Parts: sequence; C-alpha cells; structure tokens
Amino acid sequence: MNNTTQTTQNEPVGFVGVGRMGANMARHLKDLGYHIATVYDSHAPLAASLAEELGAKASPSLAEVTALASVIFTVVTDDEAMLSIFSLEGDSLLKNASGRLFINCATVSPKTHLEVATRATGHGAECLEACMASSITQAREGSLYLMTAGSDESLSRATPYLKDLSASTRHIGVTGTASQVKALVNMVMNINTAGLAEGLGLGAALGLDLSMLREVFSQTGADSRVLKTDGGDMQSRDHECFFSSAHAAKDSGIALSLAGDCGVTLPLALATKNQFDRMVESGLGELDKSGIAELTFPGRGVTPS
Repeated sequence: MNNTTQTTQNEPVGFVGVGRMGANMARHLKDLGYHIATVYDSHAPLAASLAEELGAKASPSLAEVTALASVIFTVVTDDEAMLSIFSLEGDSLLKNASGRLFINCATVSPKTHLEVATRATGHGAECLEACMASSITQAREGSLYLMTAGSDESLSRATPYLKDLSASTRHIGVTGTASQVKALVNMVMNINTAGLAEGLGLGAALGLDLSMLREVFSQTGADSRVLKTDGGDMQSRDHECFFSSAHAAKDSGIALSLAGDCGVTLPLALATKNQFDRMVESGLGELDKSGIAELTFPGRGVTPS
C-alpha cells in the first residue's frame, strides 16, 4: 500500500443516501479498510441499520455529516433531493463545508449538478460528478463504470476512491457533462428495454418458445446488454428491483428535457417514458425496469390506478 492510498483510507468518509447503491458502495469501501465515519438518509432507520453494520455514526443532520467526514458521497433520488441536501438555508451539507470533497453520484439533471457545484465551491468545498452506469451488484463488488466531470483538482483528490469503487472510469469534462452522457446512456437503455419487452411480448402472443427466441435474439441484430440482464426476468416475471421503473421514467425525462433545450425531437424516448410513466401510475414504479414487460405480454396487462 503506498502512502497516498494509506492516507486516503484514513480520511473519514460520509455517505448521504444509503439506498440500494449508496449502502453497497459504503460496504465495499469498508471492506477495503476505509474509515466510514457517518451515514445519513432521509429515511432514518435505513441509515441506523447501515451505521450499526459498518460501525459508523447515523448522523441526525446533514451538518453533522459535514462535520464528521472529509469526503462525502451523495447518492440521492432526484433533483429536488439533491438541491435540498445542498440547501443555502437550514440544515445542509454546506454548513462549515470548507475543505470538503463532495462526490456526487446521483442521476440528476446537468443544471442541478452545476448549481450544486456553484454552491459548494462558494463555501470553499470541492465537487465532482461521478455518474454510475452500473447496478447494485457492481456497487457491492467495486466494479462500477463511472463517468466523471469537474475540475482536475477534484478528480485527482477523488481518484483513489473511484479506482476502488470501479472497474473503469471515464472523465467526460467540465461539470454537467457527465450527467449529460449518463442521461443519454439511460435513455438508450430504457428504449432497448421497452423494445425487448415488445419483442418478447409479441413472441409470447405468437406462441413461440421464448427461451428459443432469446437465444436467436442473442445471435442476431436483436442482441443487446438488456437482453442479457432483463430478457430472462421478463419471461419469468422476476422483477426484483435493481433499477426501478420509476427511475427509468425520471431518467428518460432528463434526456427529453435536454432534447427540448436543443430543439431535438426524440419520439422513441418519449414513447418509452410514457410506458414507464404507466408503470408508476399503476403503482408498479418500484418494480425493476424489466417490469415494463407487464405492459406487453398477453394475459398480463396493467390498468393505471
């Protein structure tokens, strides 16, 4: 272990947002010997349970997270949550934030990443986007694919953590650009998921053997990563959540907003978002994105609530 790595592992680390991804990232760093000092979640019992597991403090406030940790990962749900934890008033990570490094991993809009970075640097802190294009298993194993954006200084300080959390990283550019790329990644992934659900759904309606159909898809132009991760789950109706339909709807919305800003029309992205919106409206938003097959397979069907 070199001196840089040893110093980094001795720095107190905090996590804000300890759902499926944040909690498993924290567990992985703990396994590697990092000092996880504090965890925080808007759902306090979630933070308390993880804190007990990791020997960390379940902080009752965001300000305490900043007080206890030098490097803070944020893994929250959406723009509203992100702006809230970096609020300019009341309880906030910005309180006494000078010298802190915030590594922001949530999928939120580029304008929110820009606003958060402006607020953080205005309080003497550093910010780095570290957008994740992976799922729960990769978070636990430390094999995430990370897209980063921000200053060279922030990237350099964050690099030891990023290397230990990922199989590969790609620095995109200035603040806001990683979240642009992440929005496009998820937009295309969601379109592929919806397309696969329709292909398998039609195959089921035709009475075809779906295992055979998936094998043929895998050897032809119908192949995709989504086929490997979701095809079997669509067939067996196993929709244990790794990436929720609600998140798919949100992320497609981010891409469509970017398209609107550019004057670009994206009919497939819009149709896909409408499908995931149906999942949410039907009370099925917490199913994995593979659950979109419930809209297309014969004999299943979803009626919006």
